[in-house]
Amino acid sequence: MVFSLLACYAFRMQITVEIPDELAAKVQARGLTPESYVRGLIEEAVRSAPLPLPPANPKMDMKEFLSKMAEFSEKIPQLPDEAFTRESFYQDHD
Repeated sequence: MVFSLLACYAFRMQITVEIPDELAAKVQARGLTPESYVRGLIEEAVRSAPLPLPPANPKMDMKEFLSKMAEFSEKIPQLPDEAFTRESFYQDHD
């Protein structure tokens, strides 16, 4: 069985599937060929697949992030440089 998927991609894909006799008999009992049944399943899966998220705009995200970080910066108290030494961060560790 060969399928062509051209809905949103510019390439062809060939898939070979072995269909069990039991499934083929059930499908034929519905008046379908195994090929058309599987094609319908794939088409339905493609239609019901969630849409991909649009690509993020890293520059926009970074600008927004920095703006939000600075939003309340005037409320942050000024600390001396000694407050940011390695020793001050690990003063309760040996």
